[in-house]
Amino acid sequence: MSQSAGFGAILRAFGHRNFAIYTAGNALALTGVWMQRIAVGWLAWELTHSGGWLGLVAFADLFPSVLIGPFAGAFADRASRVRIIAVSQLLSMIQAILLAGLTWWGLITIEGLFALTLVNGIVVGVNQPARIAVVQSLVPRRDLSTAVAINSIVFNTARFVGPAIAGVLIVGAGVAACFAANAASFLALLLALARIKIDARGHIRPRQGGNLLTDVADGVGYAVRHPGVGPLLLLLLVTAIGVRPFADLLPGFAAAVFGRGADALATLSATIGIGAIVGGLWLAQRGEIEGLSRIALLSTLAGGLSVAAFVATDSYPVALASTAFAGATILISGVSTQTLMQLSVEREMQGRVLSLYGIIFRGAPALGSLLAGTLSETLGLRWPIAGGCILCIAVWLWFWRRRVPITEALEARMAEPGAESGRPAL
Repeated sequence: MSQSAGFGAILRAFGHRNFAIYTAGNALALTGVWMQRIAVGWLAWELTHSGGWLGLVAFADLFPSVLIGPFAGAFADRASRVRIIAVSQLLSMIQAILLAGLTWWGLITIEGLFALTLVNGIVVGVNQPARIAVVQSLVPRRDLSTAVAINSIVFNTARFVGPAIAGVLIVGAGVAACFAANAASFLALLLALARIKIDARGHIRPRQGGNLLTDVADGVGYAVRHPGVGPLLLLLLVTAIGVRPFADLLPGFAAAVFGRGADALATLSATIGIGAIVGGLWLAQRGEIEGLSRIALLSTLAGGLSVAAFVATDSYPVALASTAFAGATILISGVSTQTLMQLSVEREMQGRVLSLYGIIFRGAPALGSLLAGTLSETLGLRWPIAGGCILCIAVWLWFWRRRVPITEALEARMAEPGAESGRPAL
């Protein structure tokens, strides 16, 4: 089997010491994060039995990234990204320890849970751009697509493993045990970060002086004016608002459309994740960066069409097939988009541009879910999501008509010195 494609590409990515160490630590840390997310939701319900508080706690976890993201991106272009991640993990570990202690001693209140979740949301907001951008310092350019896909596989695997472990711990040892296990999981990533050694070729030269607000404005302006990144962010935004929220409305579809119970909801959710893992494996084993623009574009269309098929059918088997395909194509689209952005922008701009990716990735689906959920009260479950799919396809058609100059702009830097040799271009 060729070392440039197939599973040889995955083995080659893991052959880079820094990436292998980081991925091992990150896998354990993400598993802990998903354990805590389940535990926080369960604890919020136990404390209040209020859907409103559930929404507020989820909002506290998510929304800080939207507000902080641009500033965190500018900061990631000024400081060591490995150090930012390490400090963030340490702060999140302290937050988990506090949650474990307060819960164990029966001192936790819903207000305290909200406040600690908000603090951690702020920490995650600061951490996210550095965590996305650091991958390019861990592997050569030719392996970046594979590395980003592997990270997505790790993330989606943790989405299943973490909640499964959390369920066992909550029943057997209580919610506090989940928080304690999450705190311990951060030690794995902290240890991994301490063992990473990045030579001069992999370091980003931090910016010196200047104004942080000016840096933020420069980053946003750069992304908007870039002939490839600007349209790509627009397509990502429309997909995140119009298509991805279908996953948050699955409880309603399982009960009201397919006439089934919680088992169907679990199966539909798991099918999305399985599809995402399969899509990630396909992209990881591809082992090439050439043609990523076309893959990003076609997978976006396929994601919109598969979700449209899901909302149009009354057949549960067809729905399962549609969700699996949606999970695969939406992940492929997201990973390809992130990789293209890392490869096509100036390295000193990566933190700021990737912070916009992170804001859209975390914030836009929440906005879309809120909009679709509100509209579903009068239009039913199907039409809001169907409208989002139609909007996505319309923007895709606009993108397709302009694909040649957009693709050239996105892939121009792949031909620069360092791209062919696999060395990071400084």
